[in-house]
Amino acid sequence: MNQENQLQNRVIIDKEVTWDKTQVIMSKTNAFGIIEYANEVFVDVCGYEDYELMGQPHNIIRHPDMPKVIFKVLWENLKNGKNFHAIVKNLAKSGRYYWVITDFEIARDENDVIVNYFGRRQSVPQEVIAMHIEPLYKKLLQIEAASGVEFSEKYLIGFLEEKKRSYVEYIKELIYEHEKAQSKFANYVEEEDGEEEEHRGFFGRLFGR
Repeated sequence: MNQENQLQNRVIIDKEVTWDKTQVIMSKTNAFGIIEYANEVFVDVCGYEDYELMGQPHNIIRHPDMPKVIFKVLWENLKNGKNFHAIVKNLAKSGRYYWVITDFEIARDENDVIVNYFGRRQSVPQEVIAMHIEPLYKKLLQIEAASGVEFSEKYLIGFLEEKKRSYVEYIKELIYEHEKAQSKFANYVEEEDGEEEEHRGFFGRLFGR
């Protein structure tokens, strides 16, 4: 299936998919991002039937509002065996959109070669998207259109350097501060065993693992 042509023929509707945001969207792909399994939540939210998803590239749900550089960084991490938490705007079959944050488990064979990615995705607070993510992604898209992905990535690096955060640290901080303000994590205890463990603890709670 030619994803570029399919996307060009898709009617984009600037309305959000209505879905139960307490649920977790799950999928399994091979090492090349080809879908091998999608749970019922995935099917319900994206609007494709199981048989339409199986054997298709995961980018069947890629939204044109997404900067290419975000997927570049995501795949660089995954191919190196590193989990990556990205905030992504997806495109449903209907043309509507839905925002998620990603979480991955990476499966290897007996030769330590990556064979599968198990993806979990949860909803993202609308305030975080509207106030922080959409403005950044729109800027990255503008740069990609004018100067290409290389300079979009350079801008993203500079943006994060100014924040003194990695991409994952930045979005973790955005979501954590929002949830803290909403008192969702009223009993949250800051870890004192280093930055990496703190992030693992936060996202572990977020994705229930």
